[in-house]
Amino acid sequence: MARELTKKSLEFPDETTVVQDSVLRLPKALRLHHGDVLADARVAYRLIGPCDAPVVAVLGGISAHRYLAGPEGWWPALVGPHLGVDTTRYRVLGIDYLGGLGASSTPHGGSSFPPVSSVDQAEVLGQVVRHLQLDSLHAIVGASYGGMVALSFAARHPALVNRIVIVSAADRAQVLSTAWRSVQRQIVREAIARGDGAAGLKLARALAMATYRSQAEFAMRFAGPAVRDAERFRFPVEGYLFARGDDYVQKYRAESFLSLSESIDLHEVDPALVHTPTVLIAVHEDQLVPFDDMQSLAARLGGPRRLIEINSIFGHDAFLKEAAVLNPILNDALAEQTIT
Repeated sequence: MARELTKKSLEFPDETTVVQDSVLRLPKALRLHHGDVLADARVAYRLIGPCDAPVVAVLGGISAHRYLAGPEGWWPALVGPHLGVDTTRYRVLGIDYLGGLGASSTPHGGSSFPPVSSVDQAEVLGQVVRHLQLDSLHAIVGASYGGMVALSFAARHPALVNRIVIVSAADRAQVLSTAWRSVQRQIVREAIARGDGAAGLKLARALAMATYRSQAEFAMRFAGPAVRDAERFRFPVEGYLFARGDDYVQKYRAESFLSLSESIDLHEVDPALVHTPTVLIAVHEDQLVPFDDMQSLAARLGGPRRLIEINSIFGHDAFLKEAAVLNPILNDALAEQTIT
C-alpha cells in the first residue's frame, strides 16, 4: 500500500534524480463535478527526475498511486531510467487519486464520501500543476482509469498539457463493462453491510480478473480438468482468481474500490473538446475497453491524433504486462515533435 508521507526530498540511486513527496492541502472546499462538496480536500503527489526537466504526469488504474518507479512503484517496468517514461529525461509526477490509496482525501471505514469523477481527478491534478508553478505539463500518460482522467484534463485544461498518451481508455465506459462492475460493487456493498467488506472485495476482485485478461490466456493456462476433493469439484482457474482476490485485499480497501469503480462508470468526455495532440494505444483483446471504442474515440477527437494497435493475450492488463512492447511506443510518443 502507498505510504502516507509528508513533504521531503530524497536522493534516487542516480545522484541527478531527486524524489520529492508532498501533500497539497487545498485552500478551500472542493466543489465536485456531480454537485457535492469535499471539505478539507488534499492531494498527495510525488515527483521523480531532474529538477529542470520537462514534467510528465503518469496516471494508472484505480489501484494506482503516486509511487510509479522502483520497488514500491505500480509501473516500474515503464517508469524509470532509460525506460518508456525516462526519469533521466523527464521529471515524472504521480498522484494519489481522490477516493483511492494513499494520502489524498479518501473514504475510511464507516465514513461517507461523495461521488468523484474523472473530472475531479483532473481538477486536483491541475491544482498540483499550478502549485508547482509549471507553465504546462510536457505530457500526461494515462492507462485505464488514468487515461480517462487524462482525457478529462485535456478537455478542461488544454493550456496545461502539451500532449496526452492514452492506453486502454475511451471517452465513456462500455455498457457491458459497467454491467460487470455493477455486480462487483453490489457484492462489496452487501459484504460491507454484513461487516466483512474484505470478503466482498476478494470476490469482486476475482470477478474483475476474469474481465481484465483474454479468453486466449485463460484457455492456455487453465484448461486442465477439475479436481474433486471431499467437498466438490475445483477448477484450475478458481485458484488463480481467488489468490488474486486474497492479494488485493491486503493492499486495498473496500470503500475505495466502490468509490473509484463507480467513478469509471460515471466518466464521460466529449472528444470534440480534446484538441491536445493525442496518441492512443488500443489492445485488440481488451474486453473492458474494446478496440472499436478506442477507434471511435480517435475518429471524434478534436485535435491531432494517432492510434496505435497492439495485440496481447493479457487484454486490459497489457499496460501492466507488455513492457517490451510499450516502452518504445511511450518513448517515441513523448519525444516526437508532432502528432498527426
